[in-house]
Amino acid sequence: MYDLTGFQRDLLYVIAGLDEPHGLAIKEELEDYYEKEIHHGRLYPNLDTLVEKGLVEKGQRDRRTNYYTLTRRGRREIDARTEWESQYVDH
Repeated sequence: MYDLTGFQRDLLYVIAGLDEPHGLAIKEELEDYYEKEIHHGRLYPNLDTLVEKGLVEKGQRDRRTNYYTLTRRGRREIDARTEWESQYVDH
């Protein structure tokens, strides 16, 4: 997780919080959070990086729509990050 950008970590958290979200749903969540438009040229290459790293799995809902889910490794990485953060941030 330490080698991910903040944007990639945010992608992981959004995917973890939604049920098999498609790219547009992820994009909308991040646009609400960042309060600005997220371009496809930023979103999809970063999603592909998470897939390549084995943190996210990409499935196909239909010919035009992919969905994303966390892998077990992705879940472990989030859990480890949360544990690490809790050492420094009082919940």
